[in-house]
Amino acid sequence: MHIPDGLLSPQTFLPAFALAVPAWWWAIRRARRQLDDSLLPRLAVFTAVAFVLSTLMLPLPGGTSGHALGVALLALCFGVPLAFLAYTLVLVLQALALGAGGLTALPVNALCMGLVGALVATGAYRLFAGLHAPGAVVLATWLSVMVSATLVALVLGMQPLIAQDATGGPLFFPFGPAVTLPAILLPHAVLAVGEAALTLLVWRHARRRHWFTHPA
Repeated sequence: MHIPDGLLSPQTFLPAFALAVPAWWWAIRRARRQLDDSLLPRLAVFTAVAFVLSTLMLPLPGGTSGHALGVALLALCFGVPLAFLAYTLVLVLQALALGAGGLTALPVNALCMGLVGALVATGAYRLFAGLHAPGAVVLATWLSVMVSATLVALVLGMQPLIAQDATGGPLFFPFGPAVTLPAILLPHAVLAVGEAALTLLVWRHARRRHWFTHPA
């Protein structure tokens, strides 16, 4: 669900940078307390998994793409700060190496998918893990994808209202939420089921090997 460069107005991506910079600083400070020689290789492997998952993109109408995220897996195993930073790295590499997303869209993509996706995953897991931990992983992953997709759809859908020319026409992304919400949410509702199953499989393996650095 990457938003590419050129679709977001400066009125959108500049405030997003203002929000993302302190969020990245917070995550870096928290991550420094966790990182050690034993954690770094595992984090690198899981980040590579997230990179592969989010690189397999299905182009969608509405100015975005459909793909799995891997954020929930990172968050459930390593916590929100490391998940946010790892997914930001994924987005930067994809923008520079593959042309997916973009640097002006980076803060929006990072906040919607990396930060919010991680927060939703850990929050949902903590809420439902007492009832059934594997089911909580599945639900947390599905919700993480869907909330992120909703935010991306709304950010895109707001562009015609935010930036207009003298005649009232959109200067950047031309379609409103009536187009972006179904175009993005419906495919991701299906993709999220597959990601939830994969996340559960990897999560169980990591749990058996005591790879977690996070209460989830």
